[in-house]
Amino acid sequence: MKKIRKLLVSKKEQICPNLLRITLTGQDLIDFPEQEKGGYVKLMFPNLSSNDQSYLHRPYTIRNFCKTNLELVIDFANHKGNKGLATYWAQNTNLGDNILISGPGPKQNIPKNTDWILFVGDMSALPAISAYLEDLDQHTEGRAVIEVLEEKDKISLKKPQNFEIYWIINSSGFPKDSKLFEKVSSFEFLQGNPYIWVACEFYNMKKIRNYFQNQKKIDRNFMYVSSYWKAGLDQEAHKMIKKADAINWKG
Repeated sequence: MKKIRKLLVSKKEQICPNLLRITLTGQDLIDFPEQEKGGYVKLMFPNLSSNDQSYLHRPYTIRNFCKTNLELVIDFANHKGNKGLATYWAQNTNLGDNILISGPGPKQNIPKNTDWILFVGDMSALPAISAYLEDLDQHTEGRAVIEVLEEKDKISLKKPQNFEIYWIINSSGFPKDSKLFEKVSSFEFLQGNPYIWVACEFYNMKKIRNYFQNQKKIDRNFMYVSSYWKAGLDQEAHKMIKKADAINWKG
């Protein structure tokens, strides 16, 4: 069982119109591992529809962690339409408020024996992609295709010199209007064997995954493909669909 930690909100910063950064701190971080940037923790919210004092869990990327200051940084992406439980909390929380977290969960490590890397994601994956890019060796080659909601969401990213960033705008935020698939299926691959990292909405994830697996013939061992959310569903319903899909995909 992952350790549960009680933290408080120490900073709030609007990184861009649709990305809110919250810094959490507290002595419960004293034994938090230092090499988990890009991994995740789960925020815990009281389940108000239950009488058993249970919690609803929401996974979020560890954007950064500073051991010296005991500061854990989490970025919250905005979605058009109804706000999810964690997004609503992030937008309405105040400095000094408390929150429970569990974790960290495992970080997806990128294989060493790959020639180049392709990141693909929407706003929900921007924190994770940003964290990975920062920690890559400066000689790493690759591309990142990132879908955001508006022009001002194109934030400055620290990245290797030979990494190209392609920004796509989907102002509606609806999966059916996404251009992620069209972009990743339109350009030529770099030379050598790639590692493919994809995280986005469920519908688009499956479409992109099928392309890489069936058309580009990418080995599953060189792909990380995950849905971070599904339009119209809360995390509990999304988790069930995601689990069933993973079982079917792996056979």
